[in-house]
Amino acid sequence: MGETGFFVQALIYLTAAILMVPIAHKLGLGSVLGYLLAGIGIGPAMLGLVGAEGEALMHFAEFGVVMMLFVIGLELELDLLWRLKVWLLGLGGLQVVITTIFFSLISIFFAIDWKPALAIGMILSLSSTAIVLQTLKEKGLMKSLSGQASFSVLLFQDMAVIPMLAIFPLLATVSLSSEGSHSSSMIQQYPAWMQGMIIISTICAIILVGKFLLSPLFRVLANTGLREVFTGASLLLVISISLLMGAIGLSAALGTFLAGVVLASSEFRHELESDIEPFKGLLLGLFFLSVGASMNVDVIFQNPLKISAIVFVIIAGKALILLLLGLVFRIPLDQNLYFALGLSQVGEFSFVLFSYSEQNGILPHDLVSSLVASVAISMALTPIILLLYEKLFKNLLEDDSKNKLESDKIENEENPVIIAGFGKFGNMIGRFLRVNGIAVTVLDYDADRVSMLRKFDFKVYFGDATRSELLSGAGAGKAKLLIAALDSFEKQKELIDIVKKHFPQLKILARAGDREEAYELKELGADLVYRETRETAIELGIDALKDLGFRSYQARRAASTFLKHDTDSFDELYEHRKDRKVYISLAKQRTAELERLMRVDTGESGGDLNEGWSGLER
Repeated sequence: MGETGFFVQALIYLTAAILMVPIAHKLGLGSVLGYLLAGIGIGPAMLGLVGAEGEALMHFAEFGVVMMLFVIGLELELDLLWRLKVWLLGLGGLQVVITTIFFSLISIFFAIDWKPALAIGMILSLSSTAIVLQTLKEKGLMKSLSGQASFSVLLFQDMAVIPMLAIFPLLATVSLSSEGSHSSSMIQQYPAWMQGMIIISTICAIILVGKFLLSPLFRVLANTGLREVFTGASLLLVISISLLMGAIGLSAALGTFLAGVVLASSEFRHELESDIEPFKGLLLGLFFLSVGASMNVDVIFQNPLKISAIVFVIIAGKALILLLLGLVFRIPLDQNLYFALGLSQVGEFSFVLFSYSEQNGILPHDLVSSLVASVAISMALTPIILLLYEKLFKNLLEDDSKNKLESDKIENEENPVIIAGFGKFGNMIGRFLRVNGIAVTVLDYDADRVSMLRKFDFKVYFGDATRSELLSGAGAGKAKLLIAALDSFEKQKELIDIVKKHFPQLKILARAGDREEAYELKELGADLVYRETRETAIELGIDALKDLGFRSYQARRAASTFLKHDTDSFDELYEHRKDRKVYISLAKQRTAELERLMRVDTGESGGDLNEGWSGLER
């Protein structure tokens, strides 16, 4: 391919990604599926803008997978692994092992030899980290039981890829030439015992160098203050280890993963991660584009029943195994179902392993084509399945599971204030009211937090504040104020809606993350909405002004003016929030007005210096 041809191909791939990925993300399908669809669109199956070079490009783009495993290694801190040890090793380990056995046996039933059957089982045991974590974050479920269980299983799966890559060359059923084999190496002419010694020595060398030499080296490079040199060193590290592992016949991903784990405790961990991240994201996107471009879409139209059957077995089989494991680990039914359905697809790493399996002669091309198509469909169906679950079954199951949870019994509490949610925000409010002699009733759904707070003599009740009967027992019928401070914004909205329906006399003071959230809560009926970072940010601003030469009273007066103006403009802009054109125009006017007021203040142009100080109260 000539220089012009290279730029044309780059233009095609980048344009397809930029057009398709945001659309897929907006539809809730995830960026991975967006790349796959973009690749299919420009590939031979549809527009035919790219063709034979796709496979060669995929080999280059596979380096993104190597970088991904390096980043995963960097994130594996020992304290995190220790905290999640039961679910990580128990739930995650059992899921991978049982799912591998399940799909291996099904493959053997259909007359597939045990070696490729085992490869299929291992590949199908993986789930999509990108899709699942994105969904959990968007819905605010990362701290829920289903979120923690999903994260633990996905983390174990990511770690399990390493031994899988080490096992796969042993499963090859076709003798490959040294030219096309991933297993060819510079040490293959030595006896087996010597090859083993060289491999073990190389791995030990990587660990020792990472432990004792890399941190001092990166410290020297960081002291130069040249960011590009540090970035270059990060890439050099990954590329060097990849070449070294390839030279001894092992997976490059294994070496970089080990290097990442060794550097996980280094002070440069975050810097390395941020330097590698852009390259990793770009190459991974290119890899999935290449997978889509080389995907045989005809196999779906030629064998729709066969592909549909494979997809059904994958999703139903994985969901059933996950559901049973969730019951063993005592996850509540509503969260267990979400956990099982959310992880029922096959993950993005499967495309890497399918490619690896085909290149090493483990799986034939036709079978890989059918399985790759089925995996892509399983990923596409996940957001739809979760949406249907939420619409049809979630509310019923939540009601049932909440009734089974042993919430605390609350008998006729009559305190004037109820605090729903005792996290960072609610905790601060509760302490402030307590020292001022105000009795409060606290509701929180985090059992560990409730247990800890009781050790500090806080009267905290375990229970879901969105249940009207729990609110009634907490004295919502007689209380004066409800402080809505739940961690989940979705739960915040649900709580306000319940309170307005069942306890309309109760005044609601609600926490919001930003202005848009504040608008939504106000629209639902919250009497007063407080953006949690507003006053803290202004306090920091006051200190900044004083450090820059402002007198203390000037800085305080500027803060007072800003807060009063912000409160007034919030109410005014709220009325026009749905007309974005008017909203933006009005916001610009109010900002210009505020800048004029500030210029007048700093010009000492009269007025009582104490005027507006009361604005700091809200």
